[in-house]
This record gives sequence, C-alpha cells and structure tokens, in this order.
Amino acid sequence: MHSSALSLDIRRIITDSDLDGVVTAAILKRHWPHAEVIFGHPGELRAGVLDGLIDNFTAICDLPRHSKCGLNIDHHQSNKPRDNLNFDGIVIWENSPSAARIAYDLLHEAVDLEDLTELLLWVDKIDSGQITKDEYLSEEPVLLLGKIIGIDLDINLHILTAVKNGESVESILSKEELVPYLIEIQDNKIRIKDIIEKTMEIVNRLAIVRFEGSGVRSNGYHVTAKAGGDCDACIIIHGDIGGTFTEEGGYPVSASFYTNSFLHNEGGIYDLTQMAKRFDPDGGGHSNACGCRIKPIKNGIIENRDLNVSDIEKNIYEWISMWNDK
Repeated sequence: MHSSALSLDIRRIITDSDLDGVVTAAILKRHWPHAEVIFGHPGELRAGVLDGLIDNFTAICDLPRHSKCGLNIDHHQSNKPRDNLNFDGIVIWENSPSAARIAYDLLHEAVDLEDLTELLLWVDKIDSGQITKDEYLSEEPVLLLGKIIGIDLDINLHILTAVKNGESVESILSKEELVPYLIEIQDNKIRIKDIIEKTMEIVNRLAIVRFEGSGVRSNGYHVTAKAGGDCDACIIIHGDIGGTFTEEGGYPVSASFYTNSFLHNEGGIYDLTQMAKRFDPDGGGHSNACGCRIKPIKNGIIENRDLNVSDIEKNIYEWISMWNDK
C-alpha cells in the first residue's frame, strides 16, 4: 500500500516537534538520508509561516497536509482528508496510534527498522493515550526522552539523528550534551507541579489549569495524574499574549484539551475537537487530545481585534458551557 511513495525524491522533511514527530522523521531519514529536517507546529503550517519551504520534494509528518507538499503522513482525526482537491502529492492518513507507526508500516520492507520495535510501542502508547498512570509516573527511558524533545530544536535534531543511526534510547540519554536538558526537566517538573497545584480548578469534572505567561508547558498527563478520578478531561492554557511562533515573539496563547485517558483509555465522554474548533477554524487534533489558539471574542462571537487577557476567561467560559451541555 502506498508503494509509490517510496520512489518520491524527498529532500526536506517538516515534522512536529514532539516524540512522535521526531521518530517519524527519523524513520523517513533512513530511506531519504540526505533530506533536511525542519521542525514545525500545526499553527505555523496553517498560518503560512512555512509556505516558502514546501514543494513537491517535501514530506510533512504528523502535521496537517499542505497543497504543495509531495508526501503527507498523519493520523490526527481533524486532519483526515475528505477530498483531494488542490493536492497533487501523496496523502497517507490512517487511524493509527501514531504517525511513526504509519511511517514504519510504509518503509519497514524497504529499510531495516527492526531496532525500533520497542520504541514504537511506547510512541504508540504515549501519543494515543494508551499509557497507564503507573507507566507515566515510572522512570521509563522513552518517557524521559519525550520530555527532552521540544525543549530545544537543536537537541531535537540531535536525538532524531541518533534514532536514525540506530542508537538505543538508553545510549542517547547517556550523552553528555543531554545533561543540561535532564536538569531542566527536573526543574520544570517542580514548576509544573507548583502551577497545577496553584491554578487547577475543576468544574463539573473538567479540570482547568493556567500556564500562560509562565514559560512552561505541560501535557494532559501531568494534570490528569494530579486530578485523579475527579476529572474526565482537562483544559490547559499556555503560551503568551502577543506570541507569534517566532523565537522573539514566543508561543501564542493557546489551549490544549485532553481526555483523562487514565480513566477513559478507549476514548472520552466528549469529542474535545468540538471545543478546539469552536472559535479557531485551524484548531483540532484527536477527539481525546487536541488544541487551538485563544481568539478575541465577545458574547461568544469572534471579534476582529487584538487579543487581550480577558479573552482567555471568555474562551474558557464558552468551553465550560459546551462541556456542561454535552
């Protein structure tokens, strides 16, 4: 299936800057070893920030498709192609636990990927919400590697190259250049715990945590592990007012939505993409894990103006109303 993709001349890989994105690109690099790797974000792609880098020699992984790319590999529910209008490249979308699994299935007969078997099991678990609370709180090396990824794009590339070259996770984590990032993870762990304890509010079994302006980001596992059986899902606010995706501008203030997969490992009680798409047409992801930008609104209607702090409260209010009406 999709065997024609193997003959493509891929010279650039644009991939998400998380564990799944890094492993997916590492797999593709085994088949297209000279391809340049660029790390991107769904918001950047949809905002056109990466347009100048994309052509029919480009593969986009774990991110929304682009009309000019030659290959798109993705598994996010909201990115499922409903047509192929204005798209000449190859789209490989599957209802898969991870994009890395799709890449593996595509290339495992063309290149040797046997060494990635155990790593892929953990990528699948983490990205699809199939990890248990005990597993998440364990010292599993892949979890630690996943926490390092995303701190710095240069270290992302370093890890990607090591995975592509067949190094084990344990070997990667033992490298001296990763020591500062391991220390940062421990520091962030304390800060994340403190922010969750200070800001978490649970409304009708929906946990809300405010990370905006802190310079720290968290996934839903941290929050739902802390909330335990008291929540079915959570909303995490992060980023900065006025953020522009640039290094100087910071990350735009956004929301992430997660089902408490420790309680609901077969899917949650509400399709969270409805919240992600309520105000942001570019929002989305999976029904149990997705995100969007905070938008300027008044009385539930988007306004054409700059975002301000009060908009965060207004967006949250509307999402809580949706949750209560489910």
